[in-house]
Amino acid sequence: MIEPGTLPRLFAGVTNRPLSLEEHERVFQPADNVASLLEELEASGLVGRGGAGFPTTRKVDLLRQQRGHKYVVVNGMEGEPAAHKDNRLLSTNPHLVLDGAEMLAQMIGASRIAICVARDNPTVVNHVERAIHERARRNLRGPGIDLHTPPWRYVAGEESALVHWLDDNESLPQYRPGRPHILRIGRGPVLVDNAETCASVGLIGRYGAQWFRSLGTAEHPGSVIVSITGAVARPSVLEVNLGTRISNILATADADTSPQAVLLGGYGGAWLRGDQINTPYSNESLEQFKLSVGAGIIAVLPREACGIAEAHRVVRWMAHESARQCGPCAFGLPALAEDLLAVVRGGHDGVAALTRLQDRCGIIEGRGACRHPDGVVRFVRSSIEVFAQDIDSHLRGAPCAGARSKQRFLTVPALEHEEDLIWE
Repeated sequence: MIEPGTLPRLFAGVTNRPLSLEEHERVFQPADNVASLLEELEASGLVGRGGAGFPTTRKVDLLRQQRGHKYVVVNGMEGEPAAHKDNRLLSTNPHLVLDGAEMLAQMIGASRIAICVARDNPTVVNHVERAIHERARRNLRGPGIDLHTPPWRYVAGEESALVHWLDDNESLPQYRPGRPHILRIGRGPVLVDNAETCASVGLIGRYGAQWFRSLGTAEHPGSVIVSITGAVARPSVLEVNLGTRISNILATADADTSPQAVLLGGYGGAWLRGDQINTPYSNESLEQFKLSVGAGIIAVLPREACGIAEAHRVVRWMAHESARQCGPCAFGLPALAEDLLAVVRGGHDGVAALTRLQDRCGIIEGRGACRHPDGVVRFVRSSIEVFAQDIDSHLRGAPCAGARSKQRFLTVPALEHEEDLIWE
């Protein structure tokens, strides 16, 4: 058994290869004090680790009220370029993720589990496939587990896009006027959770709520996996105790500990200034800055970088990755990227572009078919606020040294030709 209050948890027993089912059961020997899985999950206070931070027990309660042929969908797509945590988890402890998926299926009465991993990641696909086959050989009763490999795209990992692909072979987000909203495959209701959330459920099912709460904070309990990129010796994936100061996380990752800013939550998240990194890494502590842990991403921007030039690169890529199903994505996001480029170039055109940029953010927000444009707006507004000094220099015709440098710190994949984008 893993001792309370200790790390690693999610990465317990990790080696340079995935744990076999036999090794997994030896490392994660269950406790004897877990009576009601549903009660333990509710008492644990677990919130989703995929970005939205929705209480897992509320999702489960909602699905328990539904009738029909139910599904559990494990989202291991990880379309965020700065994220590597689910890939790492599925490549080391895939059976812990499958444990949690089976427990969720048991709680809601689901008959099928769909594990979704992007086809562009064949190594992880192979690891998950082998883990599923190991479990099948035991002929254990329970829900059937299927592996699905949708195409990799940023929005393909959005839960409605993922369910749409499973239902109709198209990775396109679906319009949802209000939440919570029940997604369906055919007529069957679907519970979607990301891989890390499922692994946490697996731990709670084995050791109980009190054990789970022995790490983290009262409001944000447990541990969390963090992808750390940017100004680091090498991109890292760490399991950290929620409530650890961000500065300590950066030091552990051998990252720049005196950065200009850190981006939290990925490219749909927002910036925290460098003088604020002593803030504890938990939702209640970050709330004062209108931030959250989100998808568990910390991108570090050093002082020599140009924050607004980096923001332009990200927004240009995010505009390209949209599904182009609605006006805000098809026209609004490319316009934001163009305005940011004009700001980077500076001068009178940049001044006008900054005004347009702020106006367009207000027009786009809340009008998309999915939350993709809202995430870009959040990122743009945060960039304008945190990098105000850089912007002022650019508009005065004296761009910062970082804008002239060819070195870049945020991971942005190469843009594809529009005709090469795959949605099915």
